[in-house]
Amino acid sequence: MTMGDQKVQLIVFTLIFGVVAIMGFAASRWRRPNDIHSLEEWGLGGRAFGNWVTFFLLSGDVYTAYTFVAVPTLVYGVGAAGFFPVPFLVIVYPMLFVVLARFWSVCHVHGFVTPAEFVRARFGSKGLGTGVAVLGIVATMPYIALQLIGIEAVFEVMGLPKGWPLTIAFLVLALYTFNSGLRGPALVSIVKDTLVLWSVLSVIMIVSMMPGGWDPVFRLADAKYAATARLDDGLLLAPESQLNYVTLALGSALALFLYPHTLTGVLASRNRGTLRRNLAVLPLYTLTLGVLMLVGFAAIYSSTSAVGGNANTVVPQWFNENAPAWTAGMVFAAIGVGAMVPAAIMSIAAANLFTRDIYRVYLRPNATAKEETYVSKTVSLTVKFGALLVILLLNTQFAIDLQLIGGVVIMQTLPAVALGLYTNWFHRSALSWGIGAGLLVGIVMLWQVPKLGGADGQTVVREHFGGSAWPLKTIGIDSDASIYVGIVALAVNLIVTFALTPVFRNSGVPEGRDETHDHDYVADEGDPTIRRMTEIIDGEKAPAPVSAPTLGARFTPLGQRRPTTGPRPRS
Repeated sequence: MTMGDQKVQLIVFTLIFGVVAIMGFAASRWRRPNDIHSLEEWGLGGRAFGNWVTFFLLSGDVYTAYTFVAVPTLVYGVGAAGFFPVPFLVIVYPMLFVVLARFWSVCHVHGFVTPAEFVRARFGSKGLGTGVAVLGIVATMPYIALQLIGIEAVFEVMGLPKGWPLTIAFLVLALYTFNSGLRGPALVSIVKDTLVLWSVLSVIMIVSMMPGGWDPVFRLADAKYAATARLDDGLLLAPESQLNYVTLALGSALALFLYPHTLTGVLASRNRGTLRRNLAVLPLYTLTLGVLMLVGFAAIYSSTSAVGGNANTVVPQWFNENAPAWTAGMVFAAIGVGAMVPAAIMSIAAANLFTRDIYRVYLRPNATAKEETYVSKTVSLTVKFGALLVILLLNTQFAIDLQLIGGVVIMQTLPAVALGLYTNWFHRSALSWGIGAGLLVGIVMLWQVPKLGGADGQTVVREHFGGSAWPLKTIGIDSDASIYVGIVALAVNLIVTFALTPVFRNSGVPEGRDETHDHDYVADEGDPTIRRMTEIIDGEKAPAPVSAPTLGARFTPLGQRRPTTGPRPRS
């Protein structure tokens, strides 16, 4: 690569980044309401996004820079074991189609902005709701930090120094998110998806022009893995990797729809039909992921090496060596914008959790809508710069380890959030004990996982918190197989929750009161029970309740709240 090529790449990247920044700030006037000073408008885009915007927003939410950089890098290192996101996305979309429509409905009926609000109302427990909020924030923070890895890798390949370019990029991100809220990443995601599709076409064209096309790419990759002493690599999935592959795919699928940023994108949809149509179409986007993951094999064929020992630079470096400078610049912009969109949504989701489930519950119960919005804006800034410090001050590999811990953490909310959408049978105290047991087991297991490296892949680089694949040898099983920590921790959580629920109930421990009704979970746009959040906050008079045959249960106007103690009906 010549100095001129670097200049072309930097110019293309800067121009696209500049257009994105302008769009981010201009988004505050896009479909601007009379008053944007409410979490419904700033944090959820007015809950009014239609088919196209919802598609781009959800794809920008799910397919991040980490997916397009770190996963192909994993394929480059170990081969088939790195393809776990493809099956996990195949698994997750049917679940999303069924579960998230119910979540959309109950949140729109009651004006919930966060999953923690739903849990608090469903199980009548302020403490449980706060616990879910804290877990959501903790799990989201390292996920935001990981978005920075993609941009940092691009800057390193373009020859920019570490530190100030990354700081400037995320300062722009922080400011336009503060100004425009969810409308910013929603509008920018359109540019992001366009760039990603161009990157996919670039991969196909570059490899098709190589001598022999894809055939020598796969043959050389197979030869490379066969020559290593590692047991977990190969063009096909090694027997030692199969258990971890299956459990990691399943665990990642369960974790994806529990992350607050995924649920934030869902709540911004106009109605259930819009949400379901997009969830039905989004699997097509997984094809782009599959193509980009093949860059890991192409990098082996091209003898691409990481820049400065940073493995995350393999993908951008392959484009740097094999694509025209202007195309490489567009791909670099795709990675950069692909980091900014999810990072913005994640920071908004984390800020809403703090504002609605900590600040309003414990500090300012009578906070106005404008005050809530200001607090969320401020927290969103804090969250982004906290993530930036993680990248600048800590080892990048440690940040990846934090994300693995984040997946284990967010999975512990599944009984309360996902299963809670279908039943209120669980006792609130049992749910709390289940979360505690799952977290304890998960952290202990993660602490026992060593970080392996070296030419043979078996040299211990770090003794603790080396990943999410827990070796079965730890408990004396004579096998080189491992299992995803999150699945084991979730299993412990569920066992404890199911076992303790009848114990607490038969012991007379008070239960919370469910504030939702059966009809709340199927309500749609136009239903008289659907309320706008501003009406709930401002205490405007709710419309007359719908008749009992329509609701399936007696409806309580949202301006009123039922007692949170005493027996509750069970589903």
